[in-house]
Amino acid sequence: MTSTTPPPAGTPQFLGRDTPLPASPEEAVLDYVPNPRPGLTYMVRFVSPEFTSLCPVTNQPDFAHLVIDYVPGETIVESKSLKLFLGSFRNHNGFHEDVTVGIGVRLFTEMRPQWLRIGGYWYPRGGIPIDVFWQSGPPPADLWLPDQGVPGYRGRG
Repeated sequence: MTSTTPPPAGTPQFLGRDTPLPASPEEAVLDYVPNPRPGLTYMVRFVSPEFTSLCPVTNQPDFAHLVIDYVPGETIVESKSLKLFLGSFRNHNGFHEDVTVGIGVRLFTEMRPQWLRIGGYWYPRGGIPIDVFWQSGPPPADLWLPDQGVPGYRGRG
């Protein structure tokens, strides 16, 4: 059963609801909820190992393994809204650089975390893998910052 009543203000609008995939990243709405541990320095990691978008030249699908790390400020991003946002890129044409950096900048601009980085590990097309990285600035000095854990592309070898 689907509820059509909007949630109260400050409540995530997608949790517990049948929510269609947004038609585009521009139409996607990201929910932010209060940081449950304000004042503490900790890192949140989201991994999307099967991310897809479309090549702006050939319209063929491009695949990536995305790793998003951030240190919350006042809010955290609600994960279902992030999944819907990332899924909206399935029909979006963009170069790897624009897609990866665009995701990081949008999250950083809207959520206003203390720090954010994104790694876009794109699978090869035309024989060349492209890895794209962006961060908002230096990480907090007292942050435990693990490696993103994605090995470089090795092909068959």
